[in-house]
Amino acid sequence: MTAGRISTALSGLSVGLLTVAAFTASAGHAETLRSALRRAYSTNPTIAAQRSTQRASEENVSIAKANGLPSAGLTSDFTENLIRPYGSNATFGAGTPYRQVQNNVQLSVPLYAGGGIRSQVDAARVRATASYATTRATEADVFYAVVGSYMDVLRDQAAVSLYQRNVRVLETTLQATRDRFQAGDLTRTDVAQAEARRALAASQLQVTSSRLIQSRENYARLVGDQPVDLRQPGPLPNLPADPDDAVRVALARNPSISAAQREAAAAGYDVGAARATRLPRITAQVGGSLYDALGSYPKSSSGGAARQAQEGPNSSASLVADQPVYQGGRPAALVRQTTAFRQRAIEDAISVERDTIAQVRSAYAAWRTTAESIRSTDTAVKANELSLEGVRAENQVGNRTILDLLNAEQELLNSQVQSLTARRDAYVAAFALLVAMGRAQADDLLIGADEDDTSSDTRSPSLR
Repeated sequence: MTAGRISTALSGLSVGLLTVAAFTASAGHAETLRSALRRAYSTNPTIAAQRSTQRASEENVSIAKANGLPSAGLTSDFTENLIRPYGSNATFGAGTPYRQVQNNVQLSVPLYAGGGIRSQVDAARVRATASYATTRATEADVFYAVVGSYMDVLRDQAAVSLYQRNVRVLETTLQATRDRFQAGDLTRTDVAQAEARRALAASQLQVTSSRLIQSRENYARLVGDQPVDLRQPGPLPNLPADPDDAVRVALARNPSISAAQREAAAAGYDVGAARATRLPRITAQVGGSLYDALGSYPKSSSGGAARQAQEGPNSSASLVADQPVYQGGRPAALVRQTTAFRQRAIEDAISVERDTIAQVRSAYAAWRTTAESIRSTDTAVKANELSLEGVRAENQVGNRTILDLLNAEQELLNSQVQSLTARRDAYVAAFALLVAMGRAQADDLLIGADEDDTSSDTRSPSLR
């Protein structure tokens, strides 16, 4: 089956999940897939948590830069001698005051650090971009879950309507069977068969209704609100013509590949930072101090006048060079460790790339299979409709039994439910392919576009 035929088959999804008028939403109050994705994009806690992680990662750039920027410090030391053995104005020793304040300020400017600070900044920048790619991957995963839950609700709502109609049909069949039994046309066995099938239909309705509740709650968990009048989505855009085309796009756009590659690049900068711990560091320092005895020197004290002369400001400047000579083997161990981490990151990037290629090809195969199954199930529905009409007519003239009629009704119901499932699976499989290709980002889906923008609807009909 060619990609064009598959796209044509998928475009039928915009008509509805089933060709029966079991579930139709009001266009004036319908909720679109785009609006559901928008709410998830704005309120989903998984996306919000990853965005916080991304912001924290971005701050590492400023933290790393701070190691190479000037730093200033101010210290103030106040001393009060509480025991004064020679009177209130006495001094200790050779003119030592009993009260004094020492203020110091120092400015340090790193001049050379062996390239370690630059490597740390580069590693932080690359990891920030990797975190951004991880955020995009997280958003795509959440979008995939939202699309799945959206289609689950549509499928289960339509299935509930089918089973409700089936129960009504079987109730009518049961009543007609009882009337014919009273007239002597049918046996008690026919009535029992109709009663059993009616009870089975009621059980199937209860199970399907329970599944609908689960689907609705899962939708609310992802989107934040209960689904209300969901509108059928249109066909998905940007689907590939063949698996090789899908793989080419994925290798260029998949955010998981991008994140893994950036992590490997950042690990390379970590090696440079580790090697810098062996190299000298040069720092320029400028300092100043202010000493004040707060008048605690008595004028008559020995040496007091000399000490008073030391009061006031003082300043200094220095150039400090620090060359590590022996650190117990720590720098070498750091280099070996970061080199091993870099190799692991490279292997992880290769693994992610291979996994992505496998996912793309598997998703493409699943998309083709499910798209083909739509035609098969639609054919089965039409054939079972014709079969049921014929069995009903033949039953009226006595050529078919009640069991034949019940079986024909069940076959039609089963094919209709299979058609529902096939359409849901085809749409979700197509979106899974877009996720694997990296084409399920917020920009690709026009999450930020105006809901009433017709040009956006043309570009991304799936979100109408």
